[in-house]
Amino acid sequence: MLQSSARLLRLLSLLQARRYWTGPELAERLEVTERTVRRDVDRLRQLGYPVEASSGVAGGYQLGAGANIPPLLLEDEEALAVAIGLRTAAGGSVAGIGEAAVRALAKLEQVLPVRLRRRVRALHSHIVPLHWASSPVDPDLLARVAAACRDHEELEFSYAGKRGPSARRVEPYGLVHTGYRWYLVAWDVDADAWRTFRVDRVEQPLKMGARYLPRPLPDADLGDYVSRSITTTPYSVQARVLLHAPIQLVSERVSKSAGTLEAVDDEHCVVSFGAHSAESLILWTTLIGFEYEVLDPPELRRHLREMAERLTRAAVRSEARASNGSALSD
Repeated sequence: MLQSSARLLRLLSLLQARRYWTGPELAERLEVTERTVRRDVDRLRQLGYPVEASSGVAGGYQLGAGANIPPLLLEDEEALAVAIGLRTAAGGSVAGIGEAAVRALAKLEQVLPVRLRRRVRALHSHIVPLHWASSPVDPDLLARVAAACRDHEELEFSYAGKRGPSARRVEPYGLVHTGYRWYLVAWDVDADAWRTFRVDRVEQPLKMGARYLPRPLPDADLGDYVSRSITTTPYSVQARVLLHAPIQLVSERVSKSAGTLEAVDDEHCVVSFGAHSAESLILWTTLIGFEYEVLDPPELRRHLREMAERLTRAAVRSEARASNGSALSD
């Protein structure tokens, strides 16, 4: 006969494995009396598990839905399937669940037995995704970074930046997925400033450091912070443009890796972004496909006017050539 604590875990596993059990079935599986089953069910309820019971000939027990998700007990094959699914989702193949998948993966891999961890890695190494990813990131790396964010542990790593590799020591706070790349928001200890790091440029092996006391975040929404960091701050020309379209519609065409959006009213929003030239800014804004006005900088309005005049001249000449039926060569 199992000891009390082990029996509770076994009972919980049985209730999670099948929707409905009769009292005699559970008693037989656990090798106890039905009275002991009733007592164990009461203990599970005290621990927060919503075990429902019904009486009569068809009476029995089932695990119901509660206000919170209770701990799950997974068989080896179930844990393997969940880990593989989370690793695949962490690659960004399903919109909107990448960050949650990484957090869940970090929790799961922390408790996976070594034998299962090896099987997960072996299986995942032979899975070839068909979706396009510009900067693939090793799920193991994501899981370790997520765990450091959760546990408030410093990270030390070599970072392949635009100016070459450099050693970094950071306090990690969060991971953000833009749809194309993963970014780490962290406090750079040596630079004494907030920094955004592309995770695909973080070179393993990572080294975990000491625990740190969390600082106030640079923005309540880390997604907005990363968006500003990669779409505006790095560029020499920065702009704010008023779009004559609701933010819900614009957000379908402008990702957080392209610009930051701010609603003005139900029919207008402002996009802030940057580029290496005014011409690039104008072209990008025009290609979005909405009517717009340049708010700033003032010189961008001059470039817009000059481009409009050049395009008008090109259109007039093209129409004239087409109407005359002339060509450059026969």
